[in-house]
Amino acid sequence: MNIIRPGRLALTLLLIGSNWAYAESRPPNIVIIFADDLGYADLGWFGATGFATPNLDRMAREGRKFTSFHVAQPVCSASRAGLLTGCYPNRIGIHGALGPAASHGISDGEVTLAQMLKTKGYATGMAGKWHLGHRRQFLPLQHGFDEYLGLPYSNDMWPHHPEAKPGSYPPLPLIEGDSVIDPDVSSDDQRTLTTRYTERAVSFIDRNKNKPFFFYLAHSMPHVPLHVSDKFRGKSKRGAYGDVLMEIDWSVGEVLKAIKANGLERDTLVIFTSDNDPWLSYGDHSGSVLPLREGKGTSWEGGVRVPCLMRWPGRIPEGTDCGAMLMTIDLLPTIAKLVDAKVPDHRIDGLDVWSLIAGHPAAKNPHEAYLFYYEQDQLQAVASGDGRWKLQLPHTYRTLAGRSGGRDGVPDQYDQRKITQPELYDLQNDVSETTDIAMKHPDVVRRLLSIAEQARADLGDSIVKRRGSGVRPAGN
Repeated sequence: MNIIRPGRLALTLLLIGSNWAYAESRPPNIVIIFADDLGYADLGWFGATGFATPNLDRMAREGRKFTSFHVAQPVCSASRAGLLTGCYPNRIGIHGALGPAASHGISDGEVTLAQMLKTKGYATGMAGKWHLGHRRQFLPLQHGFDEYLGLPYSNDMWPHHPEAKPGSYPPLPLIEGDSVIDPDVSSDDQRTLTTRYTERAVSFIDRNKNKPFFFYLAHSMPHVPLHVSDKFRGKSKRGAYGDVLMEIDWSVGEVLKAIKANGLERDTLVIFTSDNDPWLSYGDHSGSVLPLREGKGTSWEGGVRVPCLMRWPGRIPEGTDCGAMLMTIDLLPTIAKLVDAKVPDHRIDGLDVWSLIAGHPAAKNPHEAYLFYYEQDQLQAVASGDGRWKLQLPHTYRTLAGRSGGRDGVPDQYDQRKITQPELYDLQNDVSETTDIAMKHPDVVRRLLSIAEQARADLGDSIVKRRGSGVRPAGN
């Protein structure tokens, strides 16, 4: 039996009281750093070679590494919608990647993480790729952010991209607030994007150090076309892709330095992750997903399982790993609980997973299952909430079929493969999804198929021509 002496008991009670008073007086700052097309194995602690990521490795040492962290869909706009609203993207009418020709975007009726935090007095800022609609009513300032600097969509939706057909894209604008400040982003401009986004993040932290803040740093890189500043060009052994990753790591270091310089380390939760895995067809201009299968644009683990680090000294145990399955949709309700904010009145899909993030010994994932939609409302896979079982449903997916992809920014062509019967994989023992064991576990297959049917009734499934009753329209 542990005996607590009177003096130590008093100190313990004092610390408990101090923590309670802190929680009441100042909620935590939140910084989310979201890379674009970063691979599962593209950080030092996740297995990267040919370049160093010392600042991200430091985050892993001083925080917690999540090895089964997932995005809601393996593509840009849909993934960002899930992160910011806590909803499966197809619930709110966001599919795929919205380009310059898109007339829709995030609805005024949805509540973003920024809007929720503003109800608790937070300053909110963003720099980087938005990609939830480029018309004024869809931009960040109309969805909870006090300030914004960045691109409205992907940097390859750009007339100067080597793969762009003549006349396929209008000029790519750089936006400050609601105004275009550079109507035609050039290659030189793209080389400075990571630095400009980082400088805005640091400035925001410096300017808002005396109140709770939320900053969303959504890098345009390492999405192709790759561009990097002079300070990192040619510095890695992995060519342009490694150079870009070194600059993103530098960016993380600058943000961490700003937090420390303002005395906010113990007041700030920093989350680093990616919107999906690499665009493998670009070969040496894309990253690595090893040991996972396939990549961006698929519902295999190589498309939806992304690297994730979280750091909050004193609240998240340092130097630890979490193998529990989590998803970006869980961040909004988890942060709501941390800051005592009200979650949206309408239905969201994420759940509070703070006990797993904080490393509580008996913590379990509260989800019965996670759903993986892709394309135009296709239900492609269902995974059990404990992260063990994943059922790949019949659908067509793209693959390089073992090829290494293109070179120097020119992509290889994908082959198409079709799953004709549900395939079951044991992710705890076969993370590479190599062996279909559906015949050995018919009870698991039946359970996950039943969950899929419930999902179809709620969210629909275009593969089987079902419309869901719980879907809300996108904004127009």
